[in-house]
Amino acid sequence: MRDRTKRLARAAAAAVLALGCFGAANAETTLSVITTTPDLASIAREIGGDHITVESLAKGYQDPHFVDAKPSYLLKLRKADLFIEVGRDLEVGWAPGLLNNARNARIRPGGPGFVDASTGVSILEADGRVGREAGDVHPLGNPHYWLNPENGLTIAANVRDALERLAPTDAPYFRERYAAFESRLKAAMERWKKEAVALGLTGMKVVTYHRSWPYFAAAFGLDVVDYVEPRPGVPPAPRHVQQLIDLMKAQKVGLLIVEPYFDPKLPARIAQSAGVAMVVLPPSVGASPAATGYLDLFDAQFAIIRKALGGGKS
Repeated sequence: MRDRTKRLARAAAAAVLALGCFGAANAETTLSVITTTPDLASIAREIGGDHITVESLAKGYQDPHFVDAKPSYLLKLRKADLFIEVGRDLEVGWAPGLLNNARNARIRPGGPGFVDASTGVSILEADGRVGREAGDVHPLGNPHYWLNPENGLTIAANVRDALERLAPTDAPYFRERYAAFESRLKAAMERWKKEAVALGLTGMKVVTYHRSWPYFAAAFGLDVVDYVEPRPGVPPAPRHVQQLIDLMKAQKVGLLIVEPYFDPKLPARIAQSAGVAMVVLPPSVGASPAATGYLDLFDAQFAIIRKALGGGKS
C-alpha cells in the first residue's frame, strides 16, 4: 500500500512538472513584437493574434519622421523578438540609434527578427533628389505606402513570413489569420473604391499639405496637383501661398488635405480663399478616435471626406 502511494505521488508530481513545462513552453512561443508605427502594429496584431504581444513606439497623432527616442524604448527593444519598421528612411532620424543601443542582435537589420515592411511594395517617387534645396526628400522613395490599402496585404505577408520564421510550429495559425485579413481587406477595398466613385473622388484635383498622400491618391484616383509646402518640410512663403490659391481656383480643386500634426490655420485660410473644402485626415491608426485599426483608418478617412463634400454625417 505504501509503495502504491509513493508511485501515485511520484506520478502526480511528474504531471504537475509536465504541466508547468507545457505552460512555460507556451509562454515562450508568445513573441514580443515592437513596431515603429501603429499601422504596422495593427497589421501585426491581425496576423499574430494571441500568439504575440505588440507595441508601437510612435503614436498615431505624431509625425513619424520625428519621434523622441526615449530611454524606455531601449528596454522594450532589448526584450523584443521582432522589430518592424516602415523603412524607406521614414524613421532614419530615430530608429537606427535605438536599435544600435538596444544591443539585441536578432532585431537589427540582417537579423531574423528584423522586418522592413516595405519589402515587395511598389514605391512611388523613388527618384527624389537629395539635398537641402530639395527639402525633406527621401532618397529611397515616398515612405507613406501604407496609405494604399492594397499595400497593407504586402505588409501583412512580410509580417506573416517573419512570424513563421521565428515560430515555425505556429505557421498554420499565422497563415489562417493572414487569409482572413486578406479576405476582409479585399472586401473593404471594393467598398472604398465604390464610395470614391460615388463621392466624385476619382479624377478630383486635390492639394495636400505634405507629400503624405500619393499612395492614397493612386488607390482611389485622386489627382494631387500641388502642395502647401513648396518642398517637403519647407514652410510656404507668401508668394507660394498666393500662387497656390490662384492655381486651386483655376484648376477647380475639390479638396485640401491636411495631416493632423500640422497647424491648420494657414491651410484653412488657403482653402477659404480658394473656395475649397479642407479636411484633416488621420494618416495613421490612432490619429483620430475612429481610426482604431488598419481598416478603421480608411473608414474614418472616407467618413471625414464624405461629410466635407456634403455626402452625409461622419
